Amino acid sequence: MAGSSSSSVMLAVHEKKTVTVVDLYGPLRRYISQNYSEREALDLEEDLHSLRQMRSDVEKAASACDARRDLLQAYYRALCATESRFPISAEQGHVNGVTFTWQDAFKPSRKCAQPNIHLEKAAVLFNLGAVLSQIALNADRSSSDGHGLRLACGSFQSSAGAFAFLRDHVAPKVGSPATVDISPEAASMLERLMLAQAQECFFEKAVSDAKPPALCSKIARQVALYYEEAHLSLNAPPLNQHFDRTWISHVLLKSAQFFAEACYRMALHLHEKEEIAEEIARLKSGISALTDAKRSAKGVAAPLLDATSKLEANLNRNLDRAVKENDRVYLMRVPSPDSLPPLPAATLVKPTPMDGFLDASGEKLFAGIVPDGSAKALSRYTEMVDEIIRKQAERLQQGSEITRVKLKEMDLPDSILALEGNSTLPLDLKDDVEAVQIVGGPAGMDAELQQLRDLKRVNQEMLVQVEELLQKESREDAQFRTQFGTRWTRPQSSTLTKNLQDRLNRFAGNLKQASESDARIERAVKEHMALMSILDQRPIESALPSLARPIMSLDGNEDAIVGALKQSLRQLEALGAQRAGLEDILKEMKRKDDILPKLMATTGSYDDLFRKEVSKYDHICEQITQNIEAQEQLLLQIQKDWRIISKMNNMDMRDRLIQRKKE
Repeated sequence: MAGSSSSSVMLAVHEKKTVTVVDLYGPLRRYISQNYSEREALDLEEDLHSLRQMRSDVEKAASACDARRDLLQAYYRALCATESRFPISAEQGHVNGVTFTWQDAFKPSRKCAQPNIHLEKAAVLFNLGAVLSQIALNADRSSSDGHGLRLACGSFQSSAGAFAFLRDHVAPKVGSPATVDISPEAASMLERLMLAQAQECFFEKAVSDAKPPALCSKIARQVALYYEEAHLSLNAPPLNQHFDRTWISHVLLKSAQFFAEACYRMALHLHEKEEIAEEIARLKSGISALTDAKRSAKGVAAPLLDATSKLEANLNRNLDRAVKENDRVYLMRVPSPDSLPPLPAATLVKPTPMDGFLDASGEKLFAGIVPDGSAKALSRYTEMVDEIIRKQAERLQQGSEITRVKLKEMDLPDSILALEGNSTLPLDLKDDVEAVQIVGGPAGMDAELQQLRDLKRVNQEMLVQVEELLQKESREDAQFRTQFGTRWTRPQSSTLTKNLQDRLNRFAGNLKQASESDARIERAVKEHMALMSILDQRPIESALPSLARPIMSLDGNEDAIVGALKQSLRQLEALGAQRAGLEDILKEMKRKDDILPKLMATTGSYDDLFRKEVSKYDHICEQITQNIEAQEQLLLQIQKDWRIISKMNNMDMRDRLIQRKKE
């Protein structure tokens, strides 16, 4: 069975040409000197010269493609750094005197000129896509080691990525009038064209490696779909009156060629399965597509016509063979090509993301200039991060506090120590006892209470004295106003003493609250005076009643529960240590979180950048959530075990009381 070879004819894009020499140095230097300082302008001389040299190199005739690609990428990053610091436009107060002028790549007689850096960026991106397409076209796809085919495929995908980046990020910002070649429609068409040619490289590889016909058919079908999409764009405004007819004919014939290739390869697969009727229909469908396209395609390259003619011959030869076999052997009804299900397609290519190549966040050009807008944006981002840190720190602290409170309610871990004969006071209670003992125990507390009563009396006397003075001053003011009338020009007493009166009222309110608090304390001390006598004992543990050892007899089951409780407490302690570590990680992340270079390189929405940057805290926030959830589950288990132990303890105490009564 004869095979079909794909055509080597592919398309590359020519670069746009800039019409005039653009002076970036002078206008930018004047702007820096006027809006910052002459010293800043002197410090940035080297950067200004570098930018001017890159622009000059871009204006020159194309050098080697690889070097040209690197230059265009570097210049685009430099433009992003320039744009984020210096507003270039005709508006007052902006960088004036810079006009970018570029020809249309497909109709050089048309050009546009704007004082708009987005036009310059769009032209550079277009030329980057063009150079990458030239690198792909110049690759030797027939090399035995496959390096040329891989280079071509990768470069076509990179070219598609450049045109996609132009369409999505820059073309919409170019003002009017602008040339058609940098419109979103043109960029989208060129992206589809480059993807078609990248997928075509995969098809060539699959055929040379003798891959199964069904797989080759799927790859070829996707090539055809990409060419179909490009052809639709070329026949719709604003592109339908812009491109040379040979381009349109080329894309149309390529689309038909690879649809026919898909039919041809699928027919080979069907022949192997002896599905002759569908094989015949697929072959007819491919022949029909080629016939229609060749009739409409004018001016295409001779090698492409030769390739389609060879493919058509193979289709006809296999069709004749299949028809004869069906007439002699199978006698199957041949379905109409229109009734066949669509051929399956397999997408093996995609536009190469250009963010890494065009990211200006690491650009050193004009790094010393930080516009006010970027500084404010950085402050806003810092507030967002601070809010995340604050909320997570509160969650961590709340988690630790919940653990402390719940353990205290169960008297853990001290009650476990008591069960083992190690009776001691909890540390916080022991600190409180020592504080009372330092002031003299119960007697010292009586002295403290008497001092509070004395201070209350003194404060009440001072309050009354001040109130009397203010009232006296008010009466005198009223008397003089009556006596002197309009000659008494001093402001009213109520105005002059308002602040004093407000402070006096607050003082009176505070004094009342303090008195009520003192009274509650004094009642509590009197109610517990008998118990407080043990505070005179040193050490305090000597006055505590000792627990009988053991409170309960720990059989095997009870011992296991206590052991599990101890293990849970150790796990709870480990979670607490983890929380402390997570808080340290959060603080360290914030310390290292410097997004100013990315802010300076951002020409789009700061909100998009903020969302992306803040998302790096999601992982640590999720760890905090997992820690807190694990702690909640552990506390539930500890409470369950402790209830069991408490129940056993109560039963043991009851049994002892009953035994004592019997005795």
